[in-house]
Order: sequence, then structure tokens, then C-alpha cells
Amino acid sequence: MKRRALGSQGLEVSELGLGCMGMSQSYGSFDDAESIATIHRAIDLGVTLFDTAEVYGPYTNEELLGRALQGKRDKVMIATKFGFDLQHENRTGAVNSRPEHIREVAEASLRRLGTDHIDLLYQHRVDPAVPIEDVAGTVGALIREGKVRYFGLSEAGVTNIRRAHAVQPVTALQSEYSLWERGLEAEILPVLRELGIGLVPFSPLGRGFLTGTAMRAEDYPEGDFRHGDPRFQGENFTANMRAADAVRALAEAKSAKPGQIALAWLLHQGDDLVPIPGTKRRTYLEENVAAADIALSEAELAGLDEALRPGVVAGERYGKTGMAMLDR
Repeated sequence: MKRRALGSQGLEVSELGLGCMGMSQSYGSFDDAESIATIHRAIDLGVTLFDTAEVYGPYTNEELLGRALQGKRDKVMIATKFGFDLQHENRTGAVNSRPEHIREVAEASLRRLGTDHIDLLYQHRVDPAVPIEDVAGTVGALIREGKVRYFGLSEAGVTNIRRAHAVQPVTALQSEYSLWERGLEAEILPVLRELGIGLVPFSPLGRGFLTGTAMRAEDYPEGDFRHGDPRFQGENFTANMRAADAVRALAEAKSAKPGQIALAWLLHQGDDLVPIPGTKRRTYLEENVAAADIALSEAELAGLDEALRPGVVAGERYGKTGMAMLDR
């Protein structure tokens, strides 16, 4: 697999990474053996960026990734995240980026991952109670101590990106971006390119809409977060399945999978972004990796852009609590 420079600070990774969250939460049942086999297969296929967070599980996803990477650490880049208050009763909506807490989380993540350094450490969500300069300064200190290599932000807005970058250069912003979610294009992407910050799009397959596998919210098993996702509910779901028809039609014409077309579109958006499609099965991993070999013409790209232009997808991408945590 080809390599890309992620940001302008020197981090180089594979053009597609692997999001590991679904191996431990949010998407149905879990199979650690298959998840570990998927991680190993990803390494064999040239994937080098593996994405996790302390909140995934919580904790268990970092532990799983740490087990999977025993004896393979020098082949990969590990990205993880701090920023949630996991001691709070309402874990979903509580954030904590106090400097002392960042250090506590970093040390705990190092132990769970079984490594002496984190390649890319993100603030998972902006904490309005802590100046972003304090966050950037704390991660900068961890970088100077050799415990972290690069600093990232997740779902941060323009003002906080600029303020953080002025204290400690930001290597990457992680945010949802895909044919399905175009909200970064007007303001965020231009700032990232101005400052030399890479983009790591998560949920690049529209949580199943762009693969053609989405079901109505009520059809998912208990515990699947899509029960509460507005885009899977009622009339939104019906409209969104129609919106994704263009991806399925192009996939059929090119003898490809719809998800491969969606990933290929993302990879054509610039060499400064590295999508991290999540999967816990080797079969889907191999399909995703093969998307890097799909070429799209200018006409095909334009057709997809028009069919899924901003505003076409119905419903917010999170429920009320999740939307309130976005720094936008």
C-alpha cells in the first residue's frame, strides 16, 4: 500500500488506516480472535495506522490492540485519544482535558497498549473548561519527554485548531468526512491546508449507508449505537437510502463494491487525508484496502459530488448529546 505524509510534521502512514473502535463497542457483538486476525491481516496488507481510544470499551480496545501488536510494534503507528471523563456517571457527555488528567490518561494508555510511546495522541473532544493552549502545551511536554510523537485534535473547530497549532503544531485533525458527511469542506479543510495539518476521516463509509448494508434503526441489535442515530430513523432512513443510490450504481458499472467507490472518492480528495474505515472482519478489511486501486474519472467524481452534495443527506449525524460535543 502507498504511503502518505499525514500533516507537515514528519508522520508518514499508509494511505488507508484501520479504525479499531467497532472491535470493542457500538457495532453489535465482538470476537477478539477475529479482531486480532484482522489487525494482523491489515499489517500484512501494508496498513500502518491503527486508531483506538481509551473510551472505546472503555479501555478494552486499547488492551486488544496492545495484545495484537505484540512483536509487531515497529511496523505500525498507534493513534489513541484522551478527553473523556470516564469516572463521571454520564460518561457519554462528560469531558476532561485538564493537564493532570491528560498525563494520567497517556500513562494508562501506554500501559494498556504495551508500548513506550504513542505515535499520535488526539484530544478526543474539545473541553470548553480548559484553554486549548493548556491542552497543546501538555501534549507538547509529553512529546519532548518521548512518550508521544505527534499531536492531534478530533472534531475541533477553526478557532481552537488555530490556537492549539500556535502552541504545539497539530499533525492531524480527526473528523467525520465522506461522501455522506461533507460538513468540513466550507471552513475546516481550507484551514487544515493553510496550516499543513492532515485530515483523518472516520466513518468514511457512512456507517453502512455507503456500503448498501444500512438497516432501519429498530432493526439493529440491542446496544448498537445506530438505534439513536437520526439518519437511520423514519423518513430520514428512506431518503438516505435513495441518496446513496448513486454510489451503488457507479459500483455496479465498475464491478466494484459500493464501499470501495466511497473510499476511492475520499482518496481522490487529496494526498493530505488518510481515511480510517473501521471493521472487525478480514473480509471487509480486504475489500476496503482494494479500494486504493480504484481510479475515478473527473466525470465520475463530479457525478458523486452532485448526487451527495451538502444538504442531501437527511438528519443530523448524531443525537442531541453527540452534536452538542462538536466544536463547530
